[in-house]
Amino acid sequence: MTATAVPRRRRWSVNLNLTENDPGYRQLQRKPAPCDMRLVRSIEKEMEQNSTLKSKDGSTLSAAENKQAVAIRARKQTKAMSIAMGPAKQIAMNGFMMWMSGKNLNIFSISITSMAIMNPVKGILNTPNVFRSCEDPDGKVDLNSAKAIFLLMNLIWLGVGLYKMGTMKLLPLSSADWESYVVWKHVLETTSLPP
Repeated sequence: MTATAVPRRRRWSVNLNLTENDPGYRQLQRKPAPCDMRLVRSIEKEMEQNSTLKSKDGSTLSAAENKQAVAIRARKQTKAMSIAMGPAKQIAMNGFMMWMSGKNLNIFSISITSMAIMNPVKGILNTPNVFRSCEDPDGKVDLNSAKAIFLLMNLIWLGVGLYKMGTMKLLPLSSADWESYVVWKHVLETTSLPP
């Protein structure tokens, strides 16, 4: 006995191809064929090329170039905001490292604290160079808010570093730290009578 594979018939099947015997076949044959998508795309390209927009400086830009310029500006704006929020990531990491280093004076805690002071100062001084890659020649990318956030985050980071230096007693915050600057009065006369 040989076993032959019997094809299974599907219980439900739908055939969307019309034959000559189906109702509506003759009416569909009389209708014009639908447009080819390649034809539609070529017409869209012609319309984009014909429709030009005037920019502020008087040059003509097509709709596709205008869309591309808007997309580039949006990417530059998001890149500027991600650069501005960069120090916020460093604040959390350095805060944890400074907490783990403790209050004792050792080379590890001093190096982490000095890094928490120097990096924000370098960031604040280097702000124009940091955002140079995000500048737009037309000036349509707003970098002022991104620069303000960048400066604020660096100042917070600097504050965390200064707080750590204060807890390690490396900052002159008490009156005893300024004792050498106190001017003592020279007594010209002495007496045995109480004042």
